[in-house]
Amino acid sequence: VRLVESGGGLVQPGGSLRLSCVASGSIFSYNVMAWYRQAPGKQRELVASMTTSGPTNYADSVKGRFTISRDNANNTMWLQMDSLKPEDTAVYYCKLEMPITYGSYWGQGTQVTVSS
Repeated sequence: VRLVESGGGLVQPGGSLRLSCVASGSIFSYNVMAWYRQAPGKQRELVASMTTSGPTNYADSVKGRFTISRDNANNTMWLQMDSLKPEDTAVYYCKLEMPITYGSYWGQGTQVTVSS
């Protein structure tokens, strides 16, 4: 299984970015796709997740600003990030979680920097 993220970059406070993650390989039909982030000197944290059936989960710090979505047929996930703040600066990682016998996988990460 391979995960490839894209869409990171430098944006001013209040701006928007849209991250994408494409998964390929042997993917179980039921899974959870999620975005995590890790800022310098901090632990990796969950940003948002979404199951194949639709339920979503967001970190309190991004509720109302970030929106997760996915296309199950194409194993693609997006994170629309609006009203970005400097504290959103981090490397953002895509994660695919499947039943234990199928495993969990991480992407390589994409840098998001929010700065004026």
